Amino acid sequence: MPVEFLISALVTLLVVVDPVGLVPAFLAVTAGRSDAFRRQVALRACLIAGAILIGTALIGDWLLRQLGITLSAFRIAGGLLLFAVAFEMVLGLRVGHDAKDAEQAVEEHSQDIAQDIAAFPLAIPLMAGPGAITATILLAGQAAYRPAWLAVLLAVVVVVMAACLAAFLAAGRIGKLLGVTGSVVLSRLLGVIVAALAVQYVVDGIRAAFGF
Repeated sequence: MPVEFLISALVTLLVVVDPVGLVPAFLAVTAGRSDAFRRQVALRACLIAGAILIGTALIGDWLLRQLGITLSAFRIAGGLLLFAVAFEMVLGLRVGHDAKDAEQAVEEHSQDIAQDIAAFPLAIPLMAGPGAITATILLAGQAAYRPAWLAVLLAVVVVVMAACLAAFLAAGRIGKLLGVTGSVVLSRLLGVIVAALAVQYVVDGIRAAFGF
């Protein structure tokens, strides 16, 4: 049912991409920059990440078929990958990786830095990373040749990117509101939800593969 698929897709991508959780990395990568610069970076990053996820939704299932990979096998592999992402979120490792990627981008890219930062590390791998790409392919597999469902998935990607843009534009206020403790608690809670989603993907994949 499209409504059920809409809720599932929206919750999955919002939790995996985690717009609020990206705020610390965004603040780190744009530290000392003007508001205009931050807006430019935020918009470019969301456009790049959105294009990647939309492209994944459109050709991901086709690519799997060309490689001879069944959807059930990808569900199991994707579930394990998402569980690894959840593991990092629960233990607080993801925040450290995000901050490290942000600092590395600032150090290594000095020319046309706004465009560079928007592509790396914000769009890739923080927004449209392995977890988000995996989740998008799995959701596209559920849509399976149903135009209405695929349209819902594309709309969800746009909504999630809009949420990221809103979070980036309000990054300063969100950072002050959450504080260090709030960010840690939010990351842990979202990590548990991602872990549950990952396990469900693995269970669904095993059932489909072995006919349970």
